[in-house]
Amino acid sequence: MSKTHTLIAHPSFAFRGQPMPRALVTKAEWEQACQDAASGAFALLSLWADKSAVHMALMNEETKHIGIISLDDCRDTFPSVGRVHVPAQRLERAIADLFGLSPEGATDLRPWLDHGQWGLARPMTDTPGAPGAAVPYSFLPVEGESLHQVPVGPVHAGIIEPGHFRFTAQGETVVRLEERLGYVHKGIDRLMQGASLSRGAELAGRTSGDSTVAYAWAFAQAAESALGLSVPARARWLRALMAEMERLANHLGDIGAVCNDAAFAMMHAHCSVLRERVLRAADTCFGHRMMQGRIVPGGVTHDLSAEAKGALIEALGYVRGRFTPLVDLYDSTASLKNRTVGTGFLKPALAKQFAAGGFVGRASGRDFDARRDVSYAPYDALRFDVPVLKSGDVNARVWLRVQEVYQSLSLIDQCLEHLPAGPIAAEITPAGEAREGLGLVEGFRGDILVWLALDAKGKISRCHLRDPSWFQWPLLEAVIEDNIIADFPLCNKSFNCSYSGHDL
Repeated sequence: MSKTHTLIAHPSFAFRGQPMPRALVTKAEWEQACQDAASGAFALLSLWADKSAVHMALMNEETKHIGIISLDDCRDTFPSVGRVHVPAQRLERAIADLFGLSPEGATDLRPWLDHGQWGLARPMTDTPGAPGAAVPYSFLPVEGESLHQVPVGPVHAGIIEPGHFRFTAQGETVVRLEERLGYVHKGIDRLMQGASLSRGAELAGRTSGDSTVAYAWAFAQAAESALGLSVPARARWLRALMAEMERLANHLGDIGAVCNDAAFAMMHAHCSVLRERVLRAADTCFGHRMMQGRIVPGGVTHDLSAEAKGALIEALGYVRGRFTPLVDLYDSTASLKNRTVGTGFLKPALAKQFAAGGFVGRASGRDFDARRDVSYAPYDALRFDVPVLKSGDVNARVWLRVQEVYQSLSLIDQCLEHLPAGPIAAEITPAGEAREGLGLVEGFRGDILVWLALDAKGKISRCHLRDPSWFQWPLLEAVIEDNIIADFPLCNKSFNCSYSGHDL
C-alpha cells in the first residue's frame, strides 16, 4: 500500500476538526497518487503550492477520508497532475502564474489568472519578476466546415462579474466553448501572507460574497483545526443556522434566475421576493443581510435574540406558504420545461471525474455532501436528506435546488429548536509553534476547502482557498456542446459558478 493510500485510509487522518497531518512523498509516490486520482480511487479536492513545494488534497471516494500529500524541494518544476488527471489543469496553471512553478509534462502551459496586467510576475515568490508583455490569449484551435466564432464578454449585460466566453458554432449549434477567467483576481493568497487570524477571516469572507458564511466557516474550521480549539456549542449551531439561511437565499434566487433566462419572468419576480425576505431576516438576526463577518475563528460575533428568532420564524412561514405554489407553477408550465428538460446534460462520469460538488454534482449522480460525509458539528446531530438525481440537465439542477430549499427550511427549524444556551466564542491562544489545519464546508455551490498554515506567533504563513467553481467551470464548457447558443444563459445560470471565488 502506498504512503498516500495509508494516509487517506487511516481513520484518525480523516478531517474531524483536529490538526491536519500532511505526508511528504517522493516524486514516484506523487506520480502514483496522480494515477490513483485519474483512476477514480481518489477525488482531487485541491492542488496548491508555496514557495518550494506543491500540495494535493485527496479524498478516498469510498470512505470519505481526506489526506494531504506534499512534494518538497520543487525548484522550478513539479510533476504535472493535469497530464493524467484533467481537473488539475487550471489549478496547475494558477500555480505557475503565482509561484512560477512549471508542471512537467503538462499539455497546457498558457497563463490562467495572470493576464499580464499585474505589474509583476510570480507575485507569491520572494523575488517576483518583471511583468511580461500582455499578449492576446491563445484560444484552442477548432477545425471543421462552416464554423464561426462568437466572443462574449468579459463585460456582460446586467450586473454580473466579468468572464470571457469564446463560442465556436456551426450555425446555432455550439461545437466548442472555451472560457477565459481571472478578470477579478484580487490577490487574496498574497494578502493572507503575514496576516492575523482576524484579518484572514475578513479576507476569506470576501472571497465570494454570496458564500461569505461558508468561506468564513471553512477558514474558521481550518484555524480551529490547526490550534486544536474547541468551539462553544451555541456558536456551532448559530453557524449552521447562518449557513442554511445563506443556502436558502441563494437557491431561491437561482431558481428564479434560471426561469428568467427561459423568458419566464414571473417566477423570477416571485422568487426574488422570497430571497429578499430571507436576506431581511438575516439582517434582523445578525445585523447584516449577507451575514458577512459574523463567523470568526473561535465562534461567532453575533448572538440570536428572542425577538430576532420570532422574526425569522415569521419569515420562514412566509417562504413556506409561497414556495410550493411556485414549484407547482414551474412544473406545470410546459413552455418552461421545454427549455430546461434535456438541456445542458452533464454526464455522471464527468461529474465523478471532476469531483463536482453541490447541486451540479448531485444532479448528475455524484452523491457527496460535506455536511453528511465529513460530518462536522452540528450536522452530525441534525436530520436531513441529501437529494441526488441522475438526469443531469438544467431541469435536474433546478429540482436539486428545490429539494434543498425544503431541506434548508427543515434544518433551520431544527437549529432554532435545539439551539443550546451558552457562550458564542472561545478565546484564541497561539500554539507557540507552526501549525496547519484544513477546513471543508458545504456551501450552496458545493464544498469549499481552506488549508491554513500558521507560524509560531499565530500569523498566517500560507492560506489556500478553493471554490467549488474550480471544478464546475470546465464542466460548463462540456454541457453546452451540441446545444444552441441561445441555451447558454440557461446552462450558465443552472451552474451559477463563482467568478470571484475562482479568480481569488
